[in-house]
Parts: sequence; structure tokens; C-alpha cells
Amino acid sequence: MTKTRFLTVVMALVLLLAIPTAAFAQRVPPHVFVGSATLDGATVADGAAVTAWIGGEQVAATTASGGTYSLIVDQGDSSYAGETVSFKVSGSDAAESATWVQGGGDELNLVASTVSGSGSAGSGEKGAEGAKGDKGSVGPAGPAGPAGADGASGSAGAAGPAGAAGSDGSAGPAGPAGADGADGGGGALGIVALIVAIVALVAAGGAIMTGRRG
Repeated sequence: MTKTRFLTVVMALVLLLAIPTAAFAQRVPPHVFVGSATLDGATVADGAAVTAWIGGEQVAATTASGGTYSLIVDQGDSSYAGETVSFKVSGSDAAESATWVQGGGDELNLVASTVSGSGSAGSGEKGAEGAKGDKGSVGPAGPAGPAGADGASGSAGAAGPAGAAGSDGSAGPAGPAGADGADGGGGALGIVALIVAIVALVAAGGAIMTGRRG
């Protein structure tokens, strides 16, 4: 606790002790809260409102000075023993809370934020932004899709032009010889000549034989 805050607590307790004894006989000693007050990470300006709340009702209020506050929560005719005390700084909820104790005194540094969610604002600082991750690898190819339906048959194309005439082929080989023709009218003369030739041969042979004998 800093010297300034310590002196603030001491002064608050001195004020409590200065209250007449008769008053204490009728009233329960309050709970005193002191400490610093920040809003959105910055020390609040002088005159900024600091309030205490119990059960959704405001039970005490003060203003900040030099970035600090001193707040006395007196229960009056009610009974706050064991109740949770929450705080607001300039109308924004503080993250801190405390339990009300008769005659209690706490140093409680209040941290509030104007950006409120469903819960109380936390006192931690925002973490640094993480580095951008590497690009992922290309995934495998997906399965082939089903075959498409057959298309309709196209119309017949136009007839092409007539081809050019081919060159003359080479001459074919000679055919086989024909069969002998039948004998004509000279056939009988041939036979006669053949007989004459035989007779001449026989005569010549006879003459040769006769000559040898002589």
C-alpha cells in the first residue's frame, strides 16, 4: 500500500472513531474501501464517480481525486453482513467486488471498462496477435464424377468428290499352249507313206543280205 493510500485509510478510520459513542450504539460501523480507479486502462480524471452496489441497488457514492477514491459503505437500517459489494467507475462495471463486513476496511483497486459483455470486464491485458499460419497443402483429388449421358447422333456428312482415274495396269503373262488339233484329211497319206517307208527298209535289208551271201 502506498503512503497516500495508507494515509487515506487512516483518515477514514479516524473519522469513524470521531463519531460519538452514542451514535455507534445505534448504528453498525460501516465498511470502508480505498484504492485506485482506472477506466479503459487509464487513470480516471478528478471528479469521476465511484459507486458501490449491493443487490442491484446503489448503496454509496464518491468522486475520485488524483486517481484514487475513498468510499464508505454504511448499511443504515439494512443488514449487509455477508453481502457482495460491486463497484462502478463513471457508470461502467468494475471487475472487482468484495464482501461487506461490519467495521471492515479494504484497499481495493478498481478496474473498469466501457466495453462490457455478459460478465464483468477482466483486468488482464489483451494478448498479442498470433502469427499468421502457413498455407495448408493441397488436398487429394476427389473421386471421379459419374459418366454423362450419351449425346444425340449427328447428321450424315455430305458425300466427298469422286476420286481420280487410276493408271493402266501392266500386261498379263502369256496363256498356256492350246491342245493339239485333230488330224485333218492328210492323215491317210501319212499312213501310206509310212507303209512305203517300211517296204523300202525291208527291200534294202533284203538286198544287203543277198549281197553278203554272194
